[in-house]
Amino acid sequence: MRLLPHPATEDIELTEVLRALSDPVRLEITIRLAIAGEMNCTTAADHLGVHKSTASHHYRALREAGVVETKQEGRLKYMSLRRTDLDARFPGLLDAVLHAANRPSRRPVSAHQADARA
Repeated sequence: MRLLPHPATEDIELTEVLRALSDPVRLEITIRLAIAGEMNCTTAADHLGVHKSTASHHYRALREAGVVETKQEGRLKYMSLRRTDLDARFPGLLDAVLHAANRPSRRPVSAHQADARA
């Protein structure tokens, strides 16, 4: 198993985490990881409804910000949240973001987002 480059816990910056989580697709990935624990990158891309290259861009942004850990096993890559690292660095941040993301909003939700959350 090969671990891809990730920032050390002490190098995770709040601005980078928030920037990564400000994108709706990346936030959806984070929500799904919070529920599933770990996801295969290929399977995750299929459920997001984006091209593989776009999904790869989002995965990389999350990894480089320190939000997810990506490990490679053969040709497959698996992602999981760096919950322990994020909680150590910014206590309560991830839970607050996930809680806020799951609250009903006044904004209309696209059909894709509604299907993804069902």
